[in-house]
Amino acid sequence: MNNMAAQVKTGNSESGAGFIKEVRAELSRVHWPNKRELTRYTTVVLMVSTFISLVVWLLDSGLGFLLKFIVKQ
Repeated sequence: MNNMAAQVKTGNSESGAGFIKEVRAELSRVHWPNKRELTRYTTVVLMVSTFISLVVWLLDSGLGFLLKFIVKQ
């Protein structure tokens, strides 16, 4: 029987210092993007967010217009 409260602990993170040590070790393995990659990723996120916002706005406006048209009749 799986119990969410009974989780297996890994490492020696019993103390705060052990936890900090593990966090530092994990962060040293992270691939941090350089300036060019960061700019490219930011541009992609902004473009996709803008596109999705426009699609949602168009759907909302279209459905709102359709609902007003149906209710008037």
